[in-house]
Amino acid sequence: MGEVMKRIHYSWFILSITFLSIIVAGIVLSSSGVFIDPLENEFGWDRSIIALAFAISLFLYGISGPFMAALLEVVGLKKMMLVSMSTLLTGIMLTLIMNQLWQLIIIWGVIMGLGASLFLTVVSPYVANHWFEKRRGLAVGILTASTATGQLILLPVLAAVIANYSWRLAIGLIMILSFIMLIIILLFMKNTPKDAGILPYGLEEEIQERNKGEKENPIVLAFNGLLEAVKVKEFWLLAGSFFICGLSTSGLIGTHFVSYCISFGVPLVTAASFLSFMGIFNLVGTTLSGWLSDRFDNRWLLFWYYGLRGASLVLLPYALTEGSITMLVIFTVFYGLDWIATVPPTISISRQIFGTNKSGIIYGWIFASHQAGAAVAAYGGGLIYKFFNTYTWAFFLAGIFCLLASSFVIIIKKQHSSQLTKEGIMNI
Repeated sequence: MGEVMKRIHYSWFILSITFLSIIVAGIVLSSSGVFIDPLENEFGWDRSIIALAFAISLFLYGISGPFMAALLEVVGLKKMMLVSMSTLLTGIMLTLIMNQLWQLIIIWGVIMGLGASLFLTVVSPYVANHWFEKRRGLAVGILTASTATGQLILLPVLAAVIANYSWRLAIGLIMILSFIMLIIILLFMKNTPKDAGILPYGLEEEIQERNKGEKENPIVLAFNGLLEAVKVKEFWLLAGSFFICGLSTSGLIGTHFVSYCISFGVPLVTAASFLSFMGIFNLVGTTLSGWLSDRFDNRWLLFWYYGLRGASLVLLPYALTEGSITMLVIFTVFYGLDWIATVPPTISISRQIFGTNKSGIIYGWIFASHQAGAAVAAYGGGLIYKFFNTYTWAFFLAGIFCLLASSFVIIIKKQHSSQLTKEGIMNI
């Protein structure tokens, strides 16, 4: 066994620790949908305000992304992961004693948002870029798929605990997992391959460090990246498509899918199981997407991902209205396959355009747009339900927007991306 461990490159252990960390952070935010009804029933809080708290969290962790990317360059990977997991654990513990709506907004909106930000925004491309010279697309695909893995394993469990016991016991389960993850990070995480006495996976000889911004102010680094990025048309196309990506995934499905199913008489555990079932196909689809992004035109991958997602979202209201389990399963499969499959190609295009050194920060800004869209859908979905007593229009509109995203990504010119990299935008 010891010989086998020695033959496994330590980069894969770093990827595994990061994978597990993202699972924990991901289940915290993706579980928000199963807590809406219990919180509404116990405290009598307005659903749209509960959704607002979750929307703030989605937006805050997104807008923090570029600053987290800059802090990674200054503070280092291990310290940032420890601080972020500790923040997340603090928020989870405070959830157990909250009893006022304003406390929910602060705990889930601010503390949880900041705690989850590093894990759910820029840590995947950072680890892939710094620990892998080869198989970067695959590494990003695996790490991105980890949110689906947590959803797959834990959402039905949390829903069953809530249905049979209490939502506080479900929160306690998440708290235990977060504490275990904090210890694993403390004991085994490394900042760079150099700290582990190795080179990045696939690199045979050491190259000179190109990053000259280690001692710079992280806020300055983040905004310098934004100032350069906004001059490039492709940045706006990627940010616009990612806004719609966030709107149609974590903002809408992640927050309101379970409640939408419940409004048609689907039991909580069954609805959560459908969401979990999406995680199976999301895990497969996103990992496969990472593999494909190393081999095919990323623009066309995104075109088909957004198009299929839009078609599935338009199908969902019809499936629920008809009460067809078969159609719900079809929706689950098609939607699940490309829930987060858009991330590896988007990261790949960002790296092609802006270079390896700065693509992390600029992708952070692109992801901030993703979370702005998620926040709009999380709060907007709650408002639509409040006024129309149904989520149908929210899901239908999201499907239409996905078709718009397809048109955004196909405008990006592949040859122009190569030209931009040669012209030195990577020296932002």
